[in-house]
This record gives sequence, structure tokens and C-alpha cells, in this order.
Amino acid sequence: MSVLSSHLVLAEKAVPRYTSYPTAPHFSDAVGSERYAAWLAELPAATRLSLYLHVPYCREICTYCGCHTRATKRNGPLDAYAETLAREIDLVGKSSPARKVIHVHFGGGTPGLLGGARLGALTDSLRGHFDFEPAAEISIELDPRHVDGDLARALFAAGFNRVSLGVQDFNQHVQEAIGRVQPYEVVERAVNFLRVAGFRAINLDLMYGLPNQSEADVVRTAELAASLAPSRLAIFGYAHAPWFAKRQQLIDAASLPGAAERIRQAAIARKTLVDQGYAAIGLDHFALPDDPMAVAQRAGKLRRNFQGYTVDQADALLPFGASSIGRLPQGYVQNAHDVGSWRRAIEADRFAIVKGVAFTRDDLARAAVIERLMCDFAVDYGEIAQNMLGDAAAFDGAQEQLAQLAGEGVAIQEGRRVSITEAGRPFMRLVASAFDAYLAARAARHSVAV
Repeated sequence: MSVLSSHLVLAEKAVPRYTSYPTAPHFSDAVGSERYAAWLAELPAATRLSLYLHVPYCREICTYCGCHTRATKRNGPLDAYAETLAREIDLVGKSSPARKVIHVHFGGGTPGLLGGARLGALTDSLRGHFDFEPAAEISIELDPRHVDGDLARALFAAGFNRVSLGVQDFNQHVQEAIGRVQPYEVVERAVNFLRVAGFRAINLDLMYGLPNQSEADVVRTAELAASLAPSRLAIFGYAHAPWFAKRQQLIDAASLPGAAERIRQAAIARKTLVDQGYAAIGLDHFALPDDPMAVAQRAGKLRRNFQGYTVDQADALLPFGASSIGRLPQGYVQNAHDVGSWRRAIEADRFAIVKGVAFTRDDLARAAVIERLMCDFAVDYGEIAQNMLGDAAAFDGAQEQLAQLAGEGVAIQEGRRVSITEAGRPFMRLVASAFDAYLAARAARHSVAV
């Protein structure tokens, strides 16, 4: 089999994205509200906190989307949701001695739909319960179609200092295929509103592997995005998972690029942005050389969590809102997916955590190996195993799979150190999967590797 043919086979393999380890399909109801309460109470006062607030509402639902969100044309559900978020903030704030916040992120959905007044009130509530570090990053995901001058000014006045705009693709035929029509001029206008308001840290999120999308479409989108001079960009591979996101059943699978095309699209997108002066970060992020993310990568301090690559160095991530996921030193937790269950729990003054997983020492060590691989393209897994488990040979079971990947030109093994080749970077999730003790033990459906 040729190298190209073997790489096509690798690209079709289904593996997790490794924004967590253990991954979300392995969470269970063994972790619930009472255990989360105990974990919160155990956090030391000096714990550095990151806060994630999920807003599962959009004005309309895009057919490509795999997020937990719902459509609403009315403001009533948004008012009620914001009120419950405020109650959850109060509940969490009273349940832990940890107060120091270094990072906050509002995701969704379209959290900007809450509007400037509600978002300002929620950030005020957070500040009333937690102590924000002066340099804390406060970020939010926005839909460019719903950004105006009033919202931009209100967000900046509330202390937000980074925004991410969902772009996906700038070509009309692709936008129509994914149910998200927003011409370049709409995104340009949103960026201008934000810059006039005072924002300097602006991210753009793009995608490849979309229906009816060609390499030329990907290049045009990347070039137009770079012309707006964002400080960061991300280019995610579309994950077609209609068994999970039922709305994706509206996308004709025959219109999706095949494995070879996806590989070429990812490569040409990377080359286009690097040629525009952006530093390639990990698997799918790009940043200007002076952006904190590029600085963190050069220093070996890049991290990875549920938002993807990040500079967030927090010791614990606390979740707020329906379906949101948190990470504490003791384990992962996740709130109820549906808004009704989440709201009833909070109104009863109990946490809405319905599942999670408590870490073992082995989990933590494997997570450290996977994170360094995903961030640095290389790891001395023997050193991590020795330091965290007292046994340098603990992960030698990965060597057979690593040897196979080395034979494909994806990785290089030197003793108990593995590095990912330049040609192998699109397949880094496969290299990481060699250290996943859960992948074969319990079946779960994942997106393709590239």
C-alpha cells in the first residue's frame, strides 16, 4: 500500500478529539450533585479558577452544528435562563472557598443573544462571588449576524476582552448547504463594531470538510479571514455525526468531501494562514506571533480543554448552564443537558450535575501524555509515567500501535519518547489514542481522524 493510500485509511479512523481524558462518552452517573458539592468544598482557597457559562440558544439552528443548543425567536426563554444562571452562580459561589478567577468564557449556542444588559448583570454577579485577577481573560462566542455597536460597547464595558466569531466559510453555496448564510460584509461589519468599541483580541472560527466545499473555497475563506487581521483563527474539521446531532441528517452525506479531499483542505488552509504570517498552533489553531497563544506554545505552556487549545492555566474549571462540563482536580462533571432538568435542580438549591468521572492516578498520567502530544507534537511518556506513577514502563503497551504509526511515517519512536512528524500532524489524534485506555474497552462513536 502506498503512503498516500495508507494515510487515507488512517484519516477514516474514528478517534476522540481529546479535549478531555477520559473523554465524555465515558462519563457516568457515578458522579452527581452530592459528589460535586464535596469536590467544590475541598478546593483550596488558592485554587486558580476558570469559569465556563453555556448558553444553549440560537435564533436559528445551523444544520452542521453539533452543539447542545435550541432555537428561540422570543426573549422570554433568554430572560429565564439568565435568571437561573445567576442562581447557579450564587449556589456555586457559596459552596467553595476557592475565589481566584483567571479565565471566564461564555459559549453556546449564541450567548450574545442574552444582550448587553443581561451579560453585564451576569458578569457583575460573578464578580460579586469571585475575585477576578486583573489580567483575567473574559471571552465570549458571538454570531456575526447578531453583533451591532450597542452589543459591542456593552460587552467591552462589562469587562469582556476577547471575542470569537463563528464564520465557518465565506462561500455562499457552502453557507447555503450548512444553513448559515452570512456574507463577508456581515462579518467585516461585526469586526469593525468590535474594534471601534475597544476590542483588540478577536478570534475567527472556520471549518473544512463541509458539504459542497472545495479546496478553492477553503483558500478563499482563509484569505478573507486573514484580511480582517484577527489575533487568532481556528480551522476545525467538520464532524459529521448524525447519530448524535440529529439536525445533521439534513446534510447530504454524498456532498461531503472524502478523506483525500479533507486532508488536502486541512493542508491548504494551514499553508494559506502560515503564508499570511500566522503561527500554526497544535492541530487546528493559528495565532499572530505576539498573541499569548503563540507565546505559550513557544514556552511549552499551551493547554487543551473543552474549548480546544488555550492559554488557560487554571487549576479547576467550573461549569454553569445546561450541558456545561467542568474539570476539578478530583474529576470531570457535567450538568444536565436539557434546560428543564438543569433549572429544576438549581431552583431546588442543588447542583445540576448528572454525570462525570473521578480521576485515577492512571487517568491523570495518561491525560498529561495526551495533552503534551496534542500541544507539543512530542512527549517523553516514560518520564511522565515515572514521575506520576513511579513506573517508567507503565505505558509500554502503547508501543505496538506507535510502531505501526511510525511505519506509516506519522510518528518517530526513540526509546520511550514519541514525536509526530510534519506529515503526521493531521493524524496526531491517532497518536494520542495509543495512550487511551478506554478507547477499546467501551465502544463509543467518534468523528474521523482528519
